[in-house]
Amino acid sequence: MKRLVILFVLVTIAAVTTIRDASAQATHLRISSTEGEFEEVKLFVQDAIVGQGLTINYNGNIGLMLGRTRAAVGNPKMIYKSAEFFLFCSATISRATMAADPTNISFCPYIIYFYELAGEAGKVYVGYRRPEIVGSEASKKALVAVDGLLNKIIKEATE
Repeated sequence: MKRLVILFVLVTIAAVTTIRDASAQATHLRISSTEGEFEEVKLFVQDAIVGQGLTINYNGNIGLMLGRTRAAVGNPKMIYKSAEFFLFCSATISRATMAADPTNISFCPYIIYFYELAGEAGKVYVGYRRPEIVGSEASKKALVAVDGLLNKIIKEATE
């Protein structure tokens, strides 16, 4: 009987942990996917950002870096066929965010990433890391606006 109780407790803990982890994964990122050529989707993301009146400050190429360093780190597996990101900011939204709480500087610049997995040719994922909605009511309102802007951009790029 004692073993059954211990087993029940362990299974319950494992289930709660799995549910909590799955829930955390579902909320800290927003990712959409679309069918198409990587370079075409990259242009859709770029157009969606520029269409909001924003300027892209930097285009990073994570896929090239991982491909270039895979032998050096002892892991030859190709993760992505292509993987990049755009760095940008919104003067209006960022100012409101930081005026509400100067530590909100940590949420700027914004990053939207896009990638095609090595084993899923023709399917491109577009996403971002969601800002944690924290602080005063003004801070929370501004961070919700950041999340809304980024969500609008990835939806436009993938529809």
